[in-house]
Amino acid sequence: MSGGTTALQREPTDKEIRLVIAASSAGTIFEWYDFFIYGTLAALIGAAFFPSDNETLEILLVWAGFAVGFGFRPLGAILFGFLGDRLGRKYTFLVTVTLMGVATAGVGLIPSAASIGIVAPIIVIGLRILQGLALGGEYGGAAIYVAEHAPPEKRGFYTSFIQASVVGGFVLSIIVVIGCRAFIPADDFAAWGWRIPFLLSIVLLGISLWMRLKLSESPVFQAMKETGETSANPFRESLTYPGNGKRIFVALFGITGILTTIWYTAFFSGLSFLRGPMRVDENFVEWMLLIAGSISMVFYLVVGKWSDRVGRKKPIIIGAVLSLVLLFPVFWGIGALANPGLNASARAAPVTITGVGCEHDPFAEVQATACGRVLQDLTALGVPYDIDGDIAPTEQQLVGLFIGDAVYDYTILSDADRRASVQGWLEEQGYDFERQTPPLTSIIGIIGLLLVLGMLSALTYGSVAALLCEMFPAKIRYSSMSIPYHIGAGYLGGFLPLIAGYIVAMTGNVYSGLWYTIAVVAFGLLVAWWGIPDGPPKDFEDAHG
Repeated sequence: MSGGTTALQREPTDKEIRLVIAASSAGTIFEWYDFFIYGTLAALIGAAFFPSDNETLEILLVWAGFAVGFGFRPLGAILFGFLGDRLGRKYTFLVTVTLMGVATAGVGLIPSAASIGIVAPIIVIGLRILQGLALGGEYGGAAIYVAEHAPPEKRGFYTSFIQASVVGGFVLSIIVVIGCRAFIPADDFAAWGWRIPFLLSIVLLGISLWMRLKLSESPVFQAMKETGETSANPFRESLTYPGNGKRIFVALFGITGILTTIWYTAFFSGLSFLRGPMRVDENFVEWMLLIAGSISMVFYLVVGKWSDRVGRKKPIIIGAVLSLVLLFPVFWGIGALANPGLNASARAAPVTITGVGCEHDPFAEVQATACGRVLQDLTALGVPYDIDGDIAPTEQQLVGLFIGDAVYDYTILSDADRRASVQGWLEEQGYDFERQTPPLTSIIGIIGLLLVLGMLSALTYGSVAALLCEMFPAKIRYSSMSIPYHIGAGYLGGFLPLIAGYIVAMTGNVYSGLWYTIAVVAFGLLVAWWGIPDGPPKDFEDAHG
């Protein structure tokens, strides 16, 4: 992976490569921890900074804040990609990890909306923007740094530690939350204890800087700098370099689009699905995700090593095809194991509603009609429903909430007791809204299905760092791979919780949000089949002359 430079003066020793992998992976874990702790504590973030009487709106605002950080990742990729290709890999990702750590700690210091009003969410959004900028520079720097130290025959395996570290950041966020819950009473954790995981990022930042300062610059970048072959304007050259248009398109839709939607479906959709509509006890959810996530990290290493033998394309294609086939069955299975009573109640006493203006706007603080307000309650309770037409105002006798064979007149309810009354009616017909504690056999089954999702993610993600590094010339590699990666991850993946949540809120079907993932993966599969190079892995210079 010389990029047209002179041969490297010295191959890194095994000890040096281990340090490179360890320091880069640790920094990636800490940086993604900083980014993911926001999503792991989504419910408490909503209560502190985005309070609303509409529970659906509250969580959608949290996911909107989550998405904002992702939305700024491409800008971070452009900025830090430029610096990485001009000034070097090492110092650029030292800057990104510092920015991320400071911004994350800042979230833990912001007073709640109850104290300072709308200023609180505005500051949160500002810090999320800084996090997005930092993350836009982190992944490319860490992936390239490891790839440019790795021998070609082990590049997939060595860079797979970076991919596993992304899951490691998610796992670390869960470990910290579980630890805090163990030592802080539940009421105190909800009131102030949730801030501790954010403040911990300062400690993690110190460890990361200590490890990364021990590293030397990438040998490929050093060779380019010595021979004067660095790019004068990496961003512009990324867009004009021969053939880069196709490569960027493939990297965006055929690689990143697939991996990012599957990743967030596997981990964040799995987390919110179990906590939310399935109503599983939060402690059990966190432990199940912790176990599944920890084991899944191994899958990324196996896939990365496998790709060194069979090429980068094969695992991605297999993972995308299996995802299209398995996503719905896996989530149906998780739902059946996590809350079998909900499925049984929905079959025995299906819910249908009729009324005037029977529409639900998830982004409205107050729904415009009585029917819309009941739909809001059903959505918040995670109860599937059908709407039996929008009737005319003159047909008031047809208005009603039908639960099995029973009919309830919701028009007589006041806003003060509406939600409790609707829940009471549902409980009369057999619905149970207590937090679920699944039996051991069900817990094992859920973990097994989460591992299937983890394997799908590993197949589509494990070899990607090596693949993207091999797709682009060394002198513009940081910019060329970071820009499409972070546009795809930022918009196709980062907006997934918000888009999927909106689809669920609009349809009343807790599984309908999966259609977003299916659509992105299906399109990405076609692009990947067409555009990812076949055969054994090759350096850019070997593949393109």
